[in-house]
Amino acid sequence: MTATQDGTAALDALALRMGIEPEYRDVRGQLMRAGAESKRMLLAAMGVPAPDEAAARAALEALERDEWRHALPPVIVLRSDDPAPKVTLALPAGSGSVAWQLSLEQGGERGGELAFDTLDRIAEATLDGGRIERRALPLPADLPWGYHRLRVTPGDAAMLVIVTPGRCWLPRALQEGRRVWGISAQLYTMRSAGDWGIGDYGDLRSLVEIAAARGAAVIGLNPLHALFPDNPEHASPYSPASRLLLNILNIDVTALPELPECRSARDLLASAEFRRRIAAARAKPLVDYSAVTALKLEMLELLFETFRTVGDRKRHDAFAAFRRELGEVLERSCLFLALREHFARQAPELADWRSWPAGFRDPASPEVRRFAEEHAHRLDFHVWLQWVADAQLGAAAEAAARHGMVVGLYRDLAVGADSAGAETWTDQKAVLSGVQVGAPRDIFNPAGQDWGLPPFHPRALRAEGYRSFIELVRANMRHAGGLRIDHVMGLLHLFCIPAGKKPAEGAYIAYPIDDLVGILALESQRNRCLVVGEDLGTVPAGFRERMAAANILSYRILFFEQEEDSGVFLRPDAYPPLAMAVVGSHDLPTLRGWWEGRDIDLKERYGLLPTEEEVRWQRDLRERDRARLLEALREAGLLGAGEPDVPAISRAAHAFLARSSSLLAVAQLDDMLDEGDQVNVPSTSWEHPNWRRKLSLPLEELPGNHGFDALAALFRAERGATGHG
Repeated sequence: MTATQDGTAALDALALRMGIEPEYRDVRGQLMRAGAESKRMLLAAMGVPAPDEAAARAALEALERDEWRHALPPVIVLRSDDPAPKVTLALPAGSGSVAWQLSLEQGGERGGELAFDTLDRIAEATLDGGRIERRALPLPADLPWGYHRLRVTPGDAAMLVIVTPGRCWLPRALQEGRRVWGISAQLYTMRSAGDWGIGDYGDLRSLVEIAAARGAAVIGLNPLHALFPDNPEHASPYSPASRLLLNILNIDVTALPELPECRSARDLLASAEFRRRIAAARAKPLVDYSAVTALKLEMLELLFETFRTVGDRKRHDAFAAFRRELGEVLERSCLFLALREHFARQAPELADWRSWPAGFRDPASPEVRRFAEEHAHRLDFHVWLQWVADAQLGAAAEAAARHGMVVGLYRDLAVGADSAGAETWTDQKAVLSGVQVGAPRDIFNPAGQDWGLPPFHPRALRAEGYRSFIELVRANMRHAGGLRIDHVMGLLHLFCIPAGKKPAEGAYIAYPIDDLVGILALESQRNRCLVVGEDLGTVPAGFRERMAAANILSYRILFFEQEEDSGVFLRPDAYPPLAMAVVGSHDLPTLRGWWEGRDIDLKERYGLLPTEEEVRWQRDLRERDRARLLEALREAGLLGAGEPDVPAISRAAHAFLARSSSLLAVAQLDDMLDEGDQVNVPSTSWEHPNWRRKLSLPLEELPGNHGFDALAALFRAERGATGHG
């Protein structure tokens, strides 16, 4: 390769080999190129330091040699409809007979023997003085879906063979073109007569009952991932401790069967001081995570002791079965929580596992094993909390199924987990340290975004046979009829920012999209869980078509469904069928907030709009979009002349969505109750009370509320009802 003008030819080639994309176009069409310094920092995070051209050339050569040394790749993902599946086999030239054996996940084996030199040759290379050939080893064309193990001799090489249907599951009603509707809610915002200051899984079950009675097919949720009990104010569900565990703060404590058997818990619950604390947490307009955590853990610890000493045999057996079913994924994640709790009690700065004594930073160390043995009681407590949360979430899912909801619960998978959390400790090789996921600038975030989340290492992910990704998908499809993949473009590439740099200095890192989509499709079919991909922001050309081919629903937000130049809103029949249509999302203003420009006010207040010119541009754009929305609603015959109020606009906008061609249309509970404040302002942390604002109305008052009932009736009239109410 000839040197580039700035002398970075080897660096550029190495970066490309490692998946760092050289350029991208931002939301305004401007071509942005990855800088040499950013490439070096990203490569260093990937374990391939390249401080100069000589080091880059050496790294490239080492990568090439390493790939040729392996007889088989670590994994291959095959489509079940592939008429001639093959894997690449690299052996010394003249290797003679090759025997292969494929152990099927379901049991049984396939195998055979072939002459190596009769296989189709792909490439050859000289390695350590000998000639190595890559040839195509054919596999049977009728392999069942699943995770199979291939072994080949000579060389005693092995690899994982994943066979996928290639397309995600859809309920029969959606396959037949039936359009359904539902309600989405942030669980922590829910209020009820018996809440302890935060929405819980019991409230979720109540919402299921209310929505099902009105014909809803789906209940959409925020991520239910585990947070940090030792640091409860770190409340973002999109920056969790672990996406493999559930949030224990959503446990409905009073629903536990141990409560009637636990005298100390009943006495505590009856005490004036404890009841005062509950009432105070319930009365606050914002979730007081510290107060909620203290209340619930104090009671849950008492109930756990009762479970251990008095609990009935059926519950003990169910707990043991849960532990066996979830296995090592559950155990190692809960062990992290116990360790973090232990060190955080010593000093707050020790909460981050990267500050723990060296022996405890390695999950496989003797120190960690000894801790697990000596603190088995505390480890059991954390596992028990997960069992309780899982059972209560499962009860809500069962209620949805019992009422015949076509989809049921629709969960949300965050794009990453906190760098100080369980996922980075338990699976250190699979994530990139010193890199944070974000997004380049867009209309709503002109400075770009840094989400502070470490991404998967694409090569390490493949080397482990995608184990981490598979575990993640399975955990979040549990008790779900639908799963939203936050920032689904991450299946193709993620915008990665070196630590200490601004979003403008980031670059995209590519991922093996065909493999990841194949795994997603396999798990979707097995779990009977449809998939929605949140495809907002900078969407590469052809990406949505690839998602549609895999039966992954697009995520269409009313505010964004416009013609690019004129701002004219697309007609309802222009929405794609394979999509979920919504008014807004957790990162956007409510409909009232959007109409009144509250989000722009907040961004100006928090300095998120860097210039007065940007502020004026945003306000002018919003004025145009308001006018365009009224035009669209009137053209559809949903709004009369004159100046409508926000409730009238909301009814018309939701009727507009209900008429859309999209198979799913979902109303936010926030909009059904005409909330004005959004739950999250992107690019802020402590400046704004993100993830804390509660609903203005308790669940008991939803039935009979004019706004709620009117929108539910509107969707039901347009899309019909599902289930038995």
